[in-house]
Amino acid sequence: MAWIVLVLAGLFEVTMALSLKLSNGFTHLGWTLSFLATAVLSFGLLAYALKSLEVGTAYAVWTGVGAAGTALLGMIAMGDQVSPARLISIALILAGVIGLKTLA
Repeated sequence: MAWIVLVLAGLFEVTMALSLKLSNGFTHLGWTLSFLATAVLSFGLLAYALKSLEVGTAYAVWTGVGAAGTALLGMIAMGDQVSPARLISIALILAGVIGLKTLA
């Protein structure tokens, strides 16, 4: 259960990062509120998962899911640059996350 909560926390981190970008320096109220809500949810779910998971592994998975998800969504929805090197790097992040999950 803690792993599912942790991945969900990572997904909220993706939404948090994209909302932060779209808030345009906290000048758009809706995106600012989205940032605040998803930040609270992401950190709250991470805190819950940390009750039963090792902190190093959980934090690495949380940031890995957030980083890879944000990079992918940035490419898909925000017009960020797409290149083979970036895609391979995202795959390596996900491989690390999977490795941490299976070896924990």
